[in-house]
Amino acid sequence: MPSVCLGESWEWSASALSSHLDRTCTAIRTHLLSKLPIPDSQVITINPQLPVEEAAEDYAKKLRQAFQGDSIPVFDLLILGVGPDGHTCSLFPDHPLLQEREKIVAPISDSPKPPPQRVTLTLPVLNAARTVIFVATGEGKAAVLKRILEDKEENPLPAALVQPHTGKLCWFLDEAAARLLTVPFEKHSTL
Repeated sequence: MPSVCLGESWEWSASALSSHLDRTCTAIRTHLLSKLPIPDSQVITINPQLPVEEAAEDYAKKLRQAFQGDSIPVFDLLILGVGPDGHTCSLFPDHPLLQEREKIVAPISDSPKPPPQRVTLTLPVLNAARTVIFVATGEGKAAVLKRILEDKEENPLPAALVQPHTGKLCWFLDEAAARLLTVPFEKHSTL
């Protein structure tokens, strides 16, 4: 039975979290899940009422229940974004969480981008997925996408570390985001 993970990362901000989480969940349910035959019982969310450490543990427990028998959950599809600094989920450049190999979900209390407290999936989960899709738009992403997709950096940016072991990796970019790329890519018309 497939499950849906609502968001791979959530930001903790005392007053804004619940409304941010509610808006995100509502948008995902309205624009994506309502169009798919997925029952609510298979939608797994992070509990924003818990402290960040407990929320990460609770979410990991929910994922282990949904993916029984897998030490690392294997998602059929993860849809990710990328920040202008190359972060994805709440995995930031040069952050110790990039080295995390034991946890499937981790709290972050020292995020370099506000708010400082967040919950995120870890790289082992991202790299176990069958398909990972990155979506990036806008000219502000062009320089970082060139670094991620074309440069071979000694210390790769977090989004460049997402390389599914046995799955597929796809990037969906608009022209502005792709404008600095020199590697060949497929161009599709808009729908």
